Amino acid sequence: MNKAILFNFTVDKNNKQINIERSFNAPKDLVWTAWTTPEILDQWWAPKPYKNETKSMDFSESGQWHYCMTSPQGEKHWCLFDFESIEPLKSFSGIDAFCDENAVINNIKPRVNWHNKFVPNENETIVNIQLQFKTLEDLESIIKMGFKEGFTAGLENLDQYIASQFLLRKQNKTNNMARVSTYLNFPGNTEEAFHFYKSVFKTEFSGKGIQKFDDIPAEEGQPPIAEEIKKMILHVELPTLGGHVLMGTDAPKEMGFTLTQGNNMHICLEPETREEADRLFNELSSGGIVTMPMADMFFGAYFGEFSDKFGVNWMINFQIK
Repeated sequence: MNKAILFNFTVDKNNKQINIERSFNAPKDLVWTAWTTPEILDQWWAPKPYKNETKSMDFSESGQWHYCMTSPQGEKHWCLFDFESIEPLKSFSGIDAFCDENAVINNIKPRVNWHNKFVPNENETIVNIQLQFKTLEDLESIIKMGFKEGFTAGLENLDQYIASQFLLRKQNKTNNMARVSTYLNFPGNTEEAFHFYKSVFKTEFSGKGIQKFDDIPAEEGQPPIAEEIKKMILHVELPTLGGHVLMGTDAPKEMGFTLTQGNNMHICLEPETREEADRLFNELSSGGIVTMPMADMFFGAYFGEFSDKFGVNWMINFQIK
């Protein structure tokens, strides 16, 4: 990311509001997807060391998002977001409230009216967020709970992870020759796994080898990488047989990921043209679940992600030159 991040956080006690203005160095559709897709929300929504877990989500007007924030000790804090209005790729609003596992609202704790507006600005997107409270006591209670600090940390981790991961992929693939690779996610033992694969295939790691999060130079406007993340594996590529490449990264629970066998592997297709990328995406995703529509990404690729109708996970990546 080249641009400094815009982040304005103001508390308006007279109107019982919190107003937030936050920029992302990414196209609007990517940012919108990150805010409206449960699999991605679960990666960043909860403040560390908590992690977010979605029980159910119906992103539609009158739909609900039922989720919980789980502490390292396993204590769950349940919430329910009622969606009231949605303008696709523009804005959505609703009410967030504390509840229990069965989505029964806790009327003692504060409820918050959210209105999120997504505004494109050249190559970035600005999200304007307004939180409206019923009483000043409710507002002050949320502030004391550490809302600003937790929300800030989550957004920063999402920025860092996406931008850095795909920066290295671009460095390792310097042309648009078509190839197929397999992308693997591990809960923190990527290095061990790839040294094992290296010993089996007797090949060498591509590019700069195993890259860790602290190998990426800090850019202006970016926060420092958290200590517990620095030594984690950001990206590695290993040729196997017949031109096939294994790629891998750490996606541990400390970063909000919940990995299970089946969701930790993607087949990654890298076609030679943008048109072929669209064709592959449209035909393979038919009847499946799209988690990230094809779009020009801020990391220099035309990218999309989905699970097909048989439950197989795919990435389509056309590198823009």
